[in-house]
Amino acid sequence: MKPNAYSADCPTRQILDRVGDKWAVLILILIRDEPMRFNALRRAIEGISQKMLSQVLKSLERDGLIRRRAIATVPVTVEYSITPLGTTLAAAVDPLRDWAECYLKEVLAAQRRYDAQKAAKAA
Repeated sequence: MKPNAYSADCPTRQILDRVGDKWAVLILILIRDEPMRFNALRRAIEGISQKMLSQVLKSLERDGLIRRRAIATVPVTVEYSITPLGTTLAAAVDPLRDWAECYLKEVLAAQRRYDAQKAAKAA
């Protein structure tokens, strides 16, 4: 049977959840060109907590989108790299990041207009 993302029990929704996760998208785009260590990722992605970064990395690894490699140092160094499957997803979502950066002003202006109209109606 063909997957149907509009069906409540379709596993496709799990994948769409990953695609819709801002942290997952940012991580995939960051490590697309070169592997990065955990702390480098944490420094590069402002606002992400250590706990959230750890959770998202585990989810991406479970989905086969990234690879985790422990390097025998003291303390142990962990490096994350993108898999071929992850590269295909990064290529699909990077245009969304570009769009968000390009149309940020228009979206913010629309939000201000909307909020002003709602406030005027409430008054």
